[in-house]
Amino acid sequence: MTETEFNNSKLKVMLSAEQIKERIRQLGEQITNDYRGRDLLMIGVLKGACVFLSDLMRHIDLPMMVDFIAVTSYGAATKSSGEVRILKDSDASLRGRDVLIVEDIVDTGLTLSYLIDIFRRREAASVEIVAFLDKPERRIKHVDVKYVGFEIPNSFVVGYGLDYGERYRNLPFVGLVESLD
Repeated sequence: MTETEFNNSKLKVMLSAEQIKERIRQLGEQITNDYRGRDLLMIGVLKGACVFLSDLMRHIDLPMMVDFIAVTSYGAATKSSGEVRILKDSDASLRGRDVLIVEDIVDTGLTLSYLIDIFRRREAASVEIVAFLDKPERRIKHVDVKYVGFEIPNSFVVGYGLDYGERYRNLPFVGLVESLD
């Protein structure tokens, strides 16, 4: 990992912009093949997944719909509270649709487990997950993540949509936090 400074903050580059771009291209190709001929609805989990979703959908060569849901289990903290709240619900009908939840990072699994349950009750034909990052050692609730960009250790990271106090989402790489100003 290379060390970099961003606005007086020390970060180690865990995943470069080039690594991210190539992996997202691969995921897009895989999703295109898996969802060909199906009614794909991608639901991005705001705010963290917005960068990942934007890049990923450009690599999926299928007609699809995109929607968003906003949930929280963190607030301003760096650790999940365990309580999931919907802040903004999906506008699309899920009945009979193949839903692909687009998430920035799978940590405890509590948020995704909650969303899967809700989407199934709304009669989605299928519900799968694509996650930019996966931290399996933090899992409290098991969730099947069909598509994983990168598996990472239990470290606090920022960049490429992931934040600390709503900052650092705009980094083109994923950085391991050493110190933040």
